[in-house]
Amino acid sequence: MKLTTSLSLVKGIGPKMSNALDTAGFHTVEDLLTFLPRRYEDFSGATNIADLEPGNVVIKATCESINTRIVRRGMRVTTAVLSDNSGKVKAVWFNQPYRETQLKSGESFLFSGKFSLQYNQYQLTSPSVEQVSDNAVVDTDTIVPVYRQIKDIKTSSLRKALKQLKPLMEFVPETLPQTLISRQKLVSRSEALLALHFPKDKNDIDLGRERLAFEELFEMILAAQYNKQANAKLTGWKIPFDLPTIKKFVGALPFKLTNAQRRAAWQILQDFEHEHPMNRLLQGDVGSGKTVVAGLAALQVAQSGLQTAIMAPTEILATQHAETISALLEPFGVRVAVFTSSVKGKARKTLLEQLEQGNIDVIIGTHALIQRTVTYHKLGFVVIDEQHRFGVKQRQALLEKSPRMPHVLTMTATPIPRSLALTLYGELDISLLDELPPGRQPITTKIWSPASAPKLYATIEQELSRGHQAYVICPLIDENPDNDKKSVETEYHVLKKFFPGRSIGLMHGKLKSDEKQAVMDDFTNGKLSILLSTTVIEVGVNVPNATVMLIQNADHFGLSQLHQLRGRVGRGSDKSYCYLMLSSHNKPSARLREIESSQDGFYLAEADLRLRGPGEIYGHSQHGALNLQIATLADTKLIARAQKEAVLFLQSEEDLAKYKHLAETVEHYQRLTTLN
Repeated sequence: MKLTTSLSLVKGIGPKMSNALDTAGFHTVEDLLTFLPRRYEDFSGATNIADLEPGNVVIKATCESINTRIVRRGMRVTTAVLSDNSGKVKAVWFNQPYRETQLKSGESFLFSGKFSLQYNQYQLTSPSVEQVSDNAVVDTDTIVPVYRQIKDIKTSSLRKALKQLKPLMEFVPETLPQTLISRQKLVSRSEALLALHFPKDKNDIDLGRERLAFEELFEMILAAQYNKQANAKLTGWKIPFDLPTIKKFVGALPFKLTNAQRRAAWQILQDFEHEHPMNRLLQGDVGSGKTVVAGLAALQVAQSGLQTAIMAPTEILATQHAETISALLEPFGVRVAVFTSSVKGKARKTLLEQLEQGNIDVIIGTHALIQRTVTYHKLGFVVIDEQHRFGVKQRQALLEKSPRMPHVLTMTATPIPRSLALTLYGELDISLLDELPPGRQPITTKIWSPASAPKLYATIEQELSRGHQAYVICPLIDENPDNDKKSVETEYHVLKKFFPGRSIGLMHGKLKSDEKQAVMDDFTNGKLSILLSTTVIEVGVNVPNATVMLIQNADHFGLSQLHQLRGRVGRGSDKSYCYLMLSSHNKPSARLREIESSQDGFYLAEADLRLRGPGEIYGHSQHGALNLQIATLADTKLIARAQKEAVLFLQSEEDLAKYKHLAETVEHYQRLTTLN
């Protein structure tokens, strides 16, 4: 038996189970060995029923009687009487009717769950169930692993198959250097797998998790470091620092740059003077002034005869950037153009010719910038805004428009926690805009219950009567009877009722580009009092007169997204408000309490990572490719250890090819990150 052996050859895995495993993506013995438990049930220390006390308990009992009944809205409630030699206890499950079939066998089972007072009597509520006589896989004094459900496979069958493979686990080859394992006091890969599939106690689980989590983080960080090394060997455009022009630009600004903006701009200008191309992430909270920093850098690039391409995820944001950059740079003779899918016919042909001939210095657009028909004269600088919204292939297509590697600045208004910066963005140098321009007032944020909606609308009307404007955000475009999320179509009629005589604009993803732009222009110019929208206005929209942000179903959004939406107001000198409307009358979540009490995007990003995971920040499609089974990107201590070892590994100049599994995984992660 080898790691590469087909699962169909493993004793106990018949054709039906083999097909089910194959369909789920498990083909070899190694695939099954690395399918790790998602949690554990601790069945050790079973208590006699007569001795039960409120709290989490474990009992060993048989089922005396059981029945299932249907209550409101089709919910199935299964009630059982469990007994042992000392007494009896009631157990209840919700929407788990299969328990009736499972428990009627008369066998002994282990039940683990919460024992508490419900409706004036003590009971076990939704306990986990394990059959004691299940081929001795489970016995008292045992911690039982719980795996993600695989379609058409019983958990007991999966455990039996893993038990067949237990002897092989002792011979699983090592994937990390022995010196690293010793320095970090980690268990071997073999010991880790045994500990996680067949733990003797909680300490076993902790040691196994630590080892495999460390390995996952080490692989990611090492991949980023290799990419950084490769980038340093590339030849880019050397752009000399032009002090008089930069001084003139800064002096002409109608405001004073913050210290953070000055620091970030200086870091970028220094990078331009190096032979190898810049690869920098500019991250700043909403309203911190990233566009001005990018504009200053683009001016320096234009002075040296090179072109800048600024790619934004939406036409609205591209148009907004074009207006800001044009106002900043055209007084210095810099030729700025905007290119989106809306530019058609003769205008498109002329623009592409000017770009190829070098008659455009800065071009700002959406995905249109990476089309095959777009040719640049000398592309020296690429700015990618909200870069986590673009796939690797899209970013790469833009970078390939230049004969030499252009300098790259990726920007995000979603502050990235340090742990993500070290792992997912480890190949990037990072500049932080961690202070807001002076004069910005904090935004008052408040959670509202649906029952208080009329009172809230009256509060918003007071703000509108002062001549200000409001955003109302809904998660859906059309009504969906299967959930409680509000749609812009339904909300439009509600707002018409509460705000008679007020002009209300509709904005959502189904509108054509020119329709979106027309609505946005009307709102910007004050023709609309209320802009009712989905999250398409999440980033980049800048209307200083808008002072109210109402987010419907706020409990369905992540912290970072709520913070982005809140950042659409508070952009002028007037006091602004963000109202978070709950979906139900339930108590507000910890997540909403966090945003109600904090204006700090960096703190909220850390909280989002802790509460929801990296998908919320990094983007779900790319996060899915990370395939982290054990590691959490919120574990900053383990990340710091893995980063230290990655640096040591590179300094040792050890041959990565010696470690086949490590080399393959590192190569996989290298392809996922920003530059390839």
